[in-house]
Amino acid sequence: MPELIEIQDLFKIYRAGGSEVRALDGISLSVKKGEFVAITGRSGSGKSTLMNIVGCLDVPTSGRYLLAGEDVSNLSEKRLARIRNREIGFIFQSFNLIGSLTALENVELPLLYRGVERNARRSLAESALRRVGLSGRTGHLPSQMSGGQQQRVAIARAVAAEPPIILADEPTGNLDSRSGAEIMKILRALCGAGRTVVLITHDDRIAAGADRVVRLQDGKLQSADVLPAESRREGTQRIPEKICKVC
Repeated sequence: MPELIEIQDLFKIYRAGGSEVRALDGISLSVKKGEFVAITGRSGSGKSTLMNIVGCLDVPTSGRYLLAGEDVSNLSEKRLARIRNREIGFIFQSFNLIGSLTALENVELPLLYRGVERNARRSLAESALRRVGLSGRTGHLPSQMSGGQQQRVAIARAVAAEPPIILADEPTGNLDSRSGAEIMKILRALCGAGRTVVLITHDDRIAAGADRVVRLQDGKLQSADVLPAESRREGTQRIPEKICKVC
């Protein structure tokens, strides 16, 4: 499979007064098309900073980020916004649904911003909700749904336009273990259908549902462990220690 995401010697440095903080310190990493990668580490390890750069929400201080072969490290905000809109679907821990809109309307919203015609927009949103098992909840408001259902709406919103990359930032963080397992099953199915999934999590049991686990510490890449197929059970088991280094 070709490499969809390629990061080369990436640094993100913040300066406050006379001090320097290296949120990312020389990271090099690649993700192949159709791969499911979990990025994990303690608070302050740099995983959210890395996700922001991968998601074109931020730019590095130095280094290169190639997305589908294009160097996006120093693009304008307008160009980055266009890439975010068309190439990346975002899933967040807090769902980020609009409370006054129904499930269907929440899923339609980013399609509206993309200029998708009304009938096509409705069809894409309904299809996305069916894929996450919510065809019977299209007219419900977020307040009328459980946390797990709200996250499935958020996933439908992220995938409705069929972006090649799904970035999920702690998508199970506000859910009970059963709902979390259901979300991981959906993410695995998306990966199986050809999407590239990058998951941010602090939970080793959730990370165990990925194909590969990238560990960060103090802004540095510590390891990138490929998980054996038998251990990938929707993120319900612990990651085997020190499987192999492919940094």
